[in-house]
Amino acid sequence: MGYTEKKVRGERVYTGVIVKVELDDAELVDGTVVKREVVMHPGGVGILPVDADGTAFMVRQFRYPFSRELLEIPAGKLEPGEDPRVCAERELGEETGFTAGRFIDLGVTYASPGISDEVLHIYLALDLVPGRQHLDEDEYLGVEKWPLEKLHEMVLRGEIRDGKTEIAVMKAREILRNGG
Repeated sequence: MGYTEKKVRGERVYTGVIVKVELDDAELVDGTVVKREVVMHPGGVGILPVDADGTAFMVRQFRYPFSRELLEIPAGKLEPGEDPRVCAERELGEETGFTAGRFIDLGVTYASPGISDEVLHIYLALDLVPGRQHLDEDEYLGVEKWPLEKLHEMVLRGEIRDGKTEIAVMKAREILRNGG
């Protein structure tokens, strides 16, 4: 189609603990120059652990931007240069205590492509082996057991609003219904 935008100028306006923000001038296909704000994020992973009987293990944690607790799949931020699968294994262990005998790659999703370059890698974790949860020192969350079918219904009713969780539940359900 050719609807590209070309960066003309960029300025870093914020550097935080996790994100950086740039304010760019971008040229549109008709030559018009517009402002673009870009939140640069290192990316992350989300993991949906499901045991042999179809029970999924979710985390409930407070999300500051929304001032409420959300039910989500376990997830975490990629370290610089870290392989997403390695990150998924680490985050699954930290947040739930589980290790998985098998990971199925459910693909990537762009968290908010209109404003951020964040890429989330999503996995289904199977053949779970329980262990001890070992959260980061600033992390407070609870692990909850949910039937995958119930989570699917919750997604369809709009009761789960976290995008990575919606994607993981929908894709995992289809994969598991078709023999995994």
